[in-house]
Order: sequence, then structure tokens, then C-alpha cells
Amino acid sequence: MKAPEGGHEAASLDAAADRFFRFYNAQCISPDEDTLFQFLNALHSLNDRMRAVSVNLFESPSFVGLKALRNLFHHHTELIHSVRIIPAHKAPPLTTDLLVLCLVDRSLVERAANLPRERDPEAVMNAFKWYGTIANIQPAIFNVAVDVFEQINEIGATPSSDAYRDFEASYEYEEEEGHAHRVTGDIWCHASSVDEVLRVLFHQQRTA
Repeated sequence: MKAPEGGHEAASLDAAADRFFRFYNAQCISPDEDTLFQFLNALHSLNDRMRAVSVNLFESPSFVGLKALRNLFHHHTELIHSVRIIPAHKAPPLTTDLLVLCLVDRSLVERAANLPRERDPEAVMNAFKWYGTIANIQPAIFNVAVDVFEQINEIGATPSSDAYRDFEASYEYEEEEGHAHRVTGDIWCHASSVDEVLRVLFHQQRTA
């Protein structure tokens, strides 16, 4: 379905998309607890605007997982402080395809997955990359942005922010070069177990 041309719904959808990409950009470049919370809220709001024109993001596995975390943080704001956001270059000896690790303990994801409004707890758990009891949710953040970009283009939305244009240019470059738009989020470690390294890193950050 095409987005309505002109009018309040089209303007609201474009504004919500621009807001989403601004906070996505912030979460990628200068991430912290505030940018994560704002990103999740912007994603939730954008989906609401999309539903007004009879489309949504519920087919995106990444969205399903992130939506559940957003709902948990929305009602229990203090839990956002248990997320560990770590630049990848500060996490040797790990190698990953993203610049940021965004680590969440399994107990928190399980709590989000079992909220009363969640219809498919298993889908929430499967939305993230797991390393033992630690999930790295940054790949889901990256991939849901691709899902959003493709969906809003399909329905003819016209966001115009610099953040959106930057994402569009990156997407088009990947298209021209034959690169994948989505990431696996895999993490490699030559020296020892990735699960153990992330477990130690997660708990070190909590006590730092």
C-alpha cells in the first residue's frame, strides 16, 4: 500500500521516520543509555505511524525483539541501566562486524518476552544473537533500520533528514557494490571462548 500523498498522515509518517533515523544514527555513532532509549521509543512511534496507513513492522524479527525490550524499559525505566554499551575496539580480543556491542543479560530479555502483551516469547528470544547468557542486541538495531528503510520506501514515504539521506546513500552504495544490507552480528575470538569473554566483559562493566 502506498502512503497517502500529502495530509496529516503522510507528514506524521515522514516526521516519525526522520526521528527514527536521527536516533539510529546517534545509537551507532555516540551510543549510551539515552540514545538507546530514544531509539527504541522512536522505533515504537514509527510503527504506530505506519499502522495508520495499514502497514507495520511485525514481520521483522528484529522489531519483535526490540519492541518487547522497549515495552519493558517504558514501564521500568531503571532497567535500561543494566544494558552494557561497549565500543568494539575496547573489547579485545574480539572481532565483530559492528563498531558497538550492546549487551543484555538473558534474564532481562526473558522478562521482556513474557510481558502480558507479548504473543510469541520465543520470537523475542530468537531476535538476538546469544553468547551464553548474554545477548548482543546491536545487530538487531542495525538490521531493523534496514527493515524500516525498505518498508517506508515500499509505501512511498518521503523522509528528508540528513540522517535518512546518509542511510539512503549507504544502502545504495551497498546495492551497487553487491554487499549485504544486513549484518550477521557474529563475534569471533581467537584466544578463548566468546561466551566467556562477553560474560566477563559484561560483569566488569557492571562493577566499573
